[in-house]
Amino acid sequence: MSADFTLPARLEDVRSPARWLARMRDFVALTRPRVLTLVLFTAPPALVLGRGAWPSPTTIVGVIVGAALIGAGCGAINACSERDADRNMMRTRNRPLPSGRLTRREALVFGVAVSALGLSALFAVGGWLPALIGAAALAHYILIYTIWLKPRTAQNIVIGGAAGAASPLIADAAVDGRLGIWGIVLFAIVFLWTPPHFWAIALYRKREYESAGFPMLPSVVGNEATRRRMLAYAISLIPITLIPWLFGELSAIYAVTAVTAGCFFIASIGRAIRIRSPNQDRRVFRASIIYLFAVFAEMLVELALL
Repeated sequence: MSADFTLPARLEDVRSPARWLARMRDFVALTRPRVLTLVLFTAPPALVLGRGAWPSPTTIVGVIVGAALIGAGCGAINACSERDADRNMMRTRNRPLPSGRLTRREALVFGVAVSALGLSALFAVGGWLPALIGAAALAHYILIYTIWLKPRTAQNIVIGGAAGAASPLIADAAVDGRLGIWGIVLFAIVFLWTPPHFWAIALYRKREYESAGFPMLPSVVGNEATRRRMLAYAISLIPITLIPWLFGELSAIYAVTAVTAGCFFIASIGRAIRIRSPNQDRRVFRASIIYLFAVFAEMLVELALL
């Protein structure tokens, strides 16, 4: 063998530490890490609301890890389905698949593997019901939302949002093997929050969604009609978020936080209706994140004191 034998360029490149780290970052990017943070805030309150005490640390960690892995799998498999469309959008064209840094097969294998790990974790800590809900959320997101609804109807995010809101249902079912009222209430909060949150993106990224071939609501019914619907959803959130206070599960401080955050969210949409600019729609998107964070963070603060 020649003394100057070298590895094939691609294999050598993969084995280099810098390339290995870059590939790991790309796999992490497939999971949509910012979306996964939603799990950290929406699942834990469902573990304790209505029970007066936290479950075991094993259950807490298992539920959060399991739900997060399912969410990661949704992101990776969604990336496989939307690779070509992502090339046509400025905000997505540099993702690992449309840029060519990862192959569709790599993303699919990764997505299936982490989803299976997530379902296994849920079954291990909570039995068949949380695993079944997790599997239903995964199937709903991939088959109903990604493949069927998103390219066909402007109501894609309304119906598809059920998958992203499933974490509280999973957490509630994992504690005692049944689905109670508080998992449903928290599910409803996230479910109602999802349309105005994503429609704000659809407004300031309207041309990009059109070039990708997605019939988002602003392109179908117009910007003003979309903003009015966002306002209706934001208003409907206030009475739903007050249910834990009305039933004595959370304090008046939580109620004030929920109403104040809700008014902040509503006001941002009201300004968007008046100003009619993509920049204000972007501010609504940011306000929606602040809103959900404030509501669930206050829940966690109060429940942490139990």
